[in-house]
Amino acid sequence: MIERARAANQSGLDSLFVGDHHTVPSPYYQNTPMLGRLLAEWGEKPAGALFLLPLWNPVLVAEQTATLACIAGGRFILQCGLGTGRRQFSAMGMNIRNRPSAFEQSIDTLRALWQGETVTLDGRWKFSNANISPLPPDPIDIWIGATADIAIERAAKIGDAWLADPSQTLQQAETSMETYQQALQKHGKKVPRTIAIRKDIYVAENETEANEVRKNIATSGYRGFNPEALVIGDVDRVSEQFFELGKLGYTDIITRNLQPDQEKAVASIGRLAEVRSRLNS
Repeated sequence: MIERARAANQSGLDSLFVGDHHTVPSPYYQNTPMLGRLLAEWGEKPAGALFLLPLWNPVLVAEQTATLACIAGGRFILQCGLGTGRRQFSAMGMNIRNRPSAFEQSIDTLRALWQGETVTLDGRWKFSNANISPLPPDPIDIWIGATADIAIERAAKIGDAWLADPSQTLQQAETSMETYQQALQKHGKKVPRTIAIRKDIYVAENETEANEVRKNIATSGYRGFNPEALVIGDVDRVSEQFFELGKLGYTDIITRNLQPDQEKAVASIGRLAEVRSRLNS
């Protein structure tokens, strides 16, 4: 992860994020300590972490993110979502059926604490006279990950930005964008400066290598995704697919490298510099 963050910085990529999962069978480096280390490789560009908010006490999230915002060189962004998996919720002592209400209460609490308010909550969490120090030096943006229509509407209503799911095909991404735009109008919201989508990608050296990766995924599968939702190709093909997402209205593409081989993954990150250059031109 450190090597990949360093490669992303050297390639001039625009933002750095880490995710959030719990009680998984394979090693998963947790977001707060990992991002704290990766920021040393990053510089002054935006960075952030995903938090599955219903699994976290919001006071702890507010403290952790405010601290990260203080040590980050640039803008700090909180990505967040409801989270899935009964095993994960049970292990964290939370009721999965309470996700939507817990999520919204958490966001309200975070914004109040970040502004220096003292908060008492008698809801999905129960606490009194909570406040945090240090406060974030600048406002923290909240990007809400959402896939279902009702969740996309929630993102439009209370989020600073929407983060679309990586499992969507181009056609599904178009339909979701229409849902989001309609929700913005419904709630009288302006179109935000950021509308992001996550994508699992591999930028291959050439199309021959890309075809091999596609063949392997067709055989073994990848995270249960429709292969058409993945972005695999040489610089030309990846640039074309990213450009199509831009035409739909997505301003940012948050990439996750699907290549397990470290050397090839780092090389893919390096080639993203050329993809980014082509998109910007």
